[in-house]
Amino acid sequence: MIEQHFLDDTLLQLRKLKTQAERATAQIGDDAFFAALGTEENSIALIMKHVAGNMRSRWTDFLTSDGEKPDRDRDTEFELAQQETRARVMEVWEDGWSRVFGAVQSLGPGDLMKAVTIRSESHTVLEAIQRQVTHYAAHVGQMVLLCKHYAGAEWVSLSIPRGKSREFDVAKSGAPYGLSDTR
Repeated sequence: MIEQHFLDDTLLQLRKLKTQAERATAQIGDDAFFAALGTEENSIALIMKHVAGNMRSRWTDFLTSDGEKPDRDRDTEFELAQQETRARVMEVWEDGWSRVFGAVQSLGPGDLMKAVTIRSESHTVLEAIQRQVTHYAAHVGQMVLLCKHYAGAEWVSLSIPRGKSREFDVAKSGAPYGLSDTR
């Protein structure tokens, strides 16, 4: 069924986003992790805190309560406590992802058209999932760009390195440019 395929692919894509963010942040030190490019920009740590706070709010009691929990203080997700550590940020990050994966894994095909609310606005489960995947993808993209900036020449590509597409195609298919012998 397409509904189950959607749920399975959602989990796959979410896992890829988490892995991409973690592979990127593994390439930078703590100074870069907490650095902001300017006064109006967020550090990688703040982006991770925000995503984790969003996840905790959206995915806790996903089918039964509003996705914007009354105890969420979104503004503090963009503030670093004086003693904030990378380990603590990673702890809330892991907790957020655990909630996402647990909630999505608990869903069945019959749940996709059920109604859920986010900030008192009704969405189907399918719409709410898409809304969150899009949100997380945008923030992971920000994090990857910042990590690449801070890593500089030491950056290790998370996908096909620049200038290596043809090599990748050959390695994947065994033929130049992805062509295969169809005889």
